[in-house]
Amino acid sequence: TEVDPARIEVLFERFISKERNEPPDIDVDFEHERREEVIQYIYQKYGRHRAALTATVISYRPKSAIRDVGRALGFELNLVEQLSKSLAWWDRAEQLQERLRSAGVDPETEIVRHFVRLVNELLGFPRHLSQHVGGFLISEGPIDAMVPIENAAMADRTIIQWDKDDIDALGLLKVDVLGLGMLSCIRRALDFINVLRGTRLTIAQVPAEDPDVYAMIQRADTVGVFQIESRAQMSMLPRLKPACFYDLVIEVAIVRPGPIQGDMVHPYLRRRSGQEPVEYANEDIKSVLSRTLGVPLFQEQVIKLAMVAAGFTPGEADQLRRAMAAWKRKGGLQPFEDKLIRGMTERGYERAFAERVFAQIQGFGEYGFPESHAASFALLVYVSSWIKHHEPAAFCAAILNSQPMGFYSASQLVQDARRHNVEVRAVDVLYSDWDCTLEPPSQHGSQPAVRLGFRQVDGVGREAAGRIVQARDERRFRNAEDLTRRAQFNRHELECLADADAMRTLSGHRHDALWDVQGVEAPRPLLSPQIGEPDGVYLPEPTAAQNLLADYRATGLTLGPHPLRLLAHRDEIRCCVKAAHLPQLQSGAIVKVAGLVTGRQRPGTASGVVFVSLEDETGVTNVIVWKRTFEAQRKQLLAATLMRITGNLEMRDGVIHLIAGRCEDFSHLLNNLEVHSRNFH
Repeated sequence: TEVDPARIEVLFERFISKERNEPPDIDVDFEHERREEVIQYIYQKYGRHRAALTATVISYRPKSAIRDVGRALGFELNLVEQLSKSLAWWDRAEQLQERLRSAGVDPETEIVRHFVRLVNELLGFPRHLSQHVGGFLISEGPIDAMVPIENAAMADRTIIQWDKDDIDALGLLKVDVLGLGMLSCIRRALDFINVLRGTRLTIAQVPAEDPDVYAMIQRADTVGVFQIESRAQMSMLPRLKPACFYDLVIEVAIVRPGPIQGDMVHPYLRRRSGQEPVEYANEDIKSVLSRTLGVPLFQEQVIKLAMVAAGFTPGEADQLRRAMAAWKRKGGLQPFEDKLIRGMTERGYERAFAERVFAQIQGFGEYGFPESHAASFALLVYVSSWIKHHEPAAFCAAILNSQPMGFYSASQLVQDARRHNVEVRAVDVLYSDWDCTLEPPSQHGSQPAVRLGFRQVDGVGREAAGRIVQARDERRFRNAEDLTRRAQFNRHELECLADADAMRTLSGHRHDALWDVQGVEAPRPLLSPQIGEPDGVYLPEPTAAQNLLADYRATGLTLGPHPLRLLAHRDEIRCCVKAAHLPQLQSGAIVKVAGLVTGRQRPGTASGVVFVSLEDETGVTNVIVWKRTFEAQRKQLLAATLMRITGNLEMRDGVIHLIAGRCEDFSHLLNNLEVHSRNFH
């Protein structure tokens, strides 16, 4: 990575030690769109007889078990799909009978009892062999002397028939070739900036420790930013208030299941805010934990703690890390518990302190984060934040061009950019390229405008967009027929462009464009082009609501009024408080909010709590739904596109949440508007 070694301290034994006696574990992140290029390079460099992707075993989970057993028993496909969708990832197998009743199926019949029994038997059973996301086995001799090689489903890929755990057990060299969308986004954004500003910025040359960037981060103004864009991270930012690079390292690591389950988050925050004294048993402990205020947050700290406090050798400490990573699945921590507690008590530590240290190690489970990884990620956090703050137009265009990635849809990213005074211009056959581009601003001195690219138009591919650009470079299009003839478009592609309002400068509004498209005939070699439609055809301009529906249908976003603005006159919406007005209210107030459901999350560490994001024209309201409330109103919370929630406003440490009480589904008001949310990722 491009992390400056002078800004971070990494424990060398985390990677290589005498006792480990095996190849180091190597992970490399590449731009996600160039990963295939790297994969093929490895095949070419080492040869397919010495390099292959590792496999992964896909086991049955409730949804896949329901689908396969249902089909095998001849259940109606609609019923099977309904049952599958009714189960969330956290539902237990015994809840299947309850879901059957909800679907109108009697769970007491013989065939249904047989169905439930088979589903439960299949859970956890291997379903099929798949390829690992990027793990490469590279061997000294021919791989097929050890394990069979087979062709993968993707072209030009070969895989072995062993999975990651088999490779680890045999001590074979594995290199993880991983794709990271934010690397693609940052590279594109820096390209935009360098052309726009005449600079030669790289990741390593982005100005460090900019206080304005940290101020933006502390406000949790981080939509689209790497890692700290999730609901959990956004809630932590105003509390932790990162003010330097190492604070970002901690921010990346602290919102993880390991520190949360190990009860390390609240002690760290209390010590950071001065509510709790920072104390160390001795100087040895202080040398390990001083940077994190006496709370172990990283894998390396656990390793070093075992070395300085319990007398572990570097290799033994790394074995502890490995056992810690797998103890829930395989056990194996008991020998280390005895050794750790005995080693600490022999060196003068109180047994209660030693047991507390071991309990924290158990809390890490398999989720403790390495400081080296956190530092690499923190650099990308800072760079993406710097770009978002100083060059929001370049950031918006770059992240749209790097989709799919991150937590947010194109619609949410565009809405956020416009709230930051970035002008976003519609897709247009006379100006757009495949990718989103930057154009001169309407007003002197402001940020450049973002021109949406053809990639946003459903039904128009890269090749078709290339034909438009090539023909347009020769000379400007005169009308729809000229576009059809020179760009060699078919009727479907033309209708997609017209429906996306991308022909406005050629034909006028959507209705006129669709009319022109219907009148265009395929070119006939023996006849000269003819435009046979008479002048004077009048079609009414689409209403704001019609444009809104067509925008979301064709591009997944709108540059017109937000759906909630068009519904503001409805009694169901009129009584609701806007997201931007919530800070003006008192904590504890009972309020109603309404918005498009843009995200649902249920962290595995949150005891059944579901987080919902509601977007209106002013911003996003973050809603907390307790487990009991969710179960009582499950259908509305899982199915709604437009939801109104009544609840208690909670304001603490600059973080605003609505604690959900009553949840109402008003999706029918949207008239089948196609809005996509990010659910449970």
